[in-house]
Amino acid sequence: MTDPSSSSSTSWRYDVFPSFRGEDVRKNFLSHLLKEFENKGILTFRDDQIERSHSIGPELVEAIRESKISVVLFSENYASSSWCLDELVEILKCKEEQGLKVMPIFYKVDPSEVRKQTGKFGMGFLKTCHGKTEEQQQSWRQALTDAASIVGDHPQDW
Repeated sequence: MTDPSSSSSTSWRYDVFPSFRGEDVRKNFLSHLLKEFENKGILTFRDDQIERSHSIGPELVEAIRESKISVVLFSENYASSSWCLDELVEILKCKEEQGLKVMPIFYKVDPSEVRKQTGKFGMGFLKTCHGKTEEQQQSWRQALTDAASIVGDHPQDW
């Protein structure tokens, strides 16, 4: 009898799942990163064909669960998207449950702003929280704090 957890851990569909706010990074930093991944033969989930809605869809949840690594590209407007925040919650859930590797990158935003939801990043977060339940807000806060506490890369360090 085979252990189901060992067989599922080897059936990755993607090497990398990128989480990002498109308006901030899609046409600059992310496009260069994705090109480098492609050149190195790293299979990356692409969201170009996914229909956006108010909550992340089953296609995204499945893609996150079927990825080895998630690169979370924090930018100034990342938290102004409930879509990004819901995605982050799912990523951290998979980190906990499946051992998904999470690599945060802080693009034009300080890790402490993400961790504490301050500055322009925090203002966007507050707007996104407007009208949401306290439970939803707390889930997002915890996810941001946890993800920003993972040792990641900050372009100023490059």
